[in-house]
Amino acid sequence: MSYTVDFTTVSTTGLESSPVADALAGLRANEARYFKNKYDHTFVVHPAAEAPDTVAWVTDILKSERDIVIESPVLEATEFEVAGIRMAYLFYESGLSINVMYTLDDAGKRAVGFKLSDGMEVPAELAERFKFARQKSKLAGTIRGSYFTIKSEH
Repeated sequence: MSYTVDFTTVSTTGLESSPVADALAGLRANEARYFKNKYDHTFVVHPAAEAPDTVAWVTDILKSERDIVIESPVLEATEFEVAGIRMAYLFYESGLSINVMYTLDDAGKRAVGFKLSDGMEVPAELAERFKFARQKSKLAGTIRGSYFTIKSEH
């Protein structure tokens, strides 16, 4: 069942099995607020089992671009298009959030972003490969993030 993310009343709906559910819910709400304020887009997530194409697309990009396989189960996924950009998000049980920004114009930017929920350790799959910068969020506490640029067509 889909869930419309409310960034005024943060809820752990769909994320309850995460050991950092509150922080992950704050991170998800932070993303929802960003897209509502910037693009007037309502952020709706789906259980991973109901979004297999989105999970497969992001998983394929991670594997083919950087040979990354995330061990944690995906809890939720969403995919949408705003301003000529195909966006996809996966929210993992560990507290990790991965997003893909894929500009539909061939000359546009394409990248994968990683965000770590407050209180989680850097996943072993990413620890040696990326440095994570910190940012503060009223909804999510301290978010650590990193990214890489997508080189191929997906």
